[in-house]
Amino acid sequence: MTQKSIASLIFFLFAGSLAAHEISSPVDPDKPAAFDITKAGATTDGRLTTFAMELAGTAGSEKPKKIGQLAGAKVQSYVWPTSLDPEVVGFDKASGILSLAITAHPDFDDTPLYDENQDGDPANDGADWHSHWVVLVEDEACAAGLKVRDVSPGVDLLPATAPYLPIALDSPGMSPILSGKTAKITVPVGDAENVSFDAVTAELQVNSNTEVPLLCVTGVHDVASGDLSLPGRVTVR
Repeated sequence: MTQKSIASLIFFLFAGSLAAHEISSPVDPDKPAAFDITKAGATTDGRLTTFAMELAGTAGSEKPKKIGQLAGAKVQSYVWPTSLDPEVVGFDKASGILSLAITAHPDFDDTPLYDENQDGDPANDGADWHSHWVVLVEDEACAAGLKVRDVSPGVDLLPATAPYLPIALDSPGMSPILSGKTAKITVPVGDAENVSFDAVTAELQVNSNTEVPLLCVTGVHDVASGDLSLPGRVTVR
C-alpha cells in the first residue's frame, strides 16, 4: 500500500458515515457462533473509550490449537478497525488502519511486560486472551488481503510498550473482558466522540518461514458492517 493510498484510505475512514452509532449484524448459522457478530458499539467519557461486540455464541470459547512453534502459528481475534490515526498510540502517521484487537495464540507470547495468567512468568501468556493495538495494511500475499504492517524496530515508530517484533503491534496491557456473548475492552483514548469503527472476527497466521509478511490475516469469520466501511461511531456515555 502506497503512502498516497493510505492517506486516501484514512481520509475515507474519517469522512465515512456519521449517521450510524451501533452496528447490527444478522446471525449466520454457517459461521462459528463464537465469532458470529450480532452487534458492535463504542462509547467514551472523554477520557476512556470502550469498544464492545456481541456474538451469537460464547465470546472467547474457541482458541487456536497449539503447534509448538512460532512459524505457522495461528491467532484468533476480535478486532475493531478504527478511523484513529496510528500516531495516536505511537505508530507512524497515516501508516494504515489502527485497530484494537483481543487475541489468543498458544504458540508465542507477545506481551513481555505483563503476566496475564499470574503464574509468575510473564513469558508464557499467549494462550490467554489479551489486547493489542495493531496497524493493518493491504497485502495481496495474504489470503484475506490484509496483514499487520511489517516494520523495522528502531527505524519505524513504535509505542514504548511494543514488544519489538518486526510488525506494527503494541502490547499496552489493557485487560479485555470476555463474558457470555460479549467481548469488550476499555482504552485510554480521549476525544474519541464520532470516531468511526467497525467490528471484525478473524484468524491470522505467522508466516511459515517467519519472513515478510510476518503476520497475515488468513481468514475472516465475520465483519459487522459486511464491507469494512466503518459505519459505527463512538458516542458519549
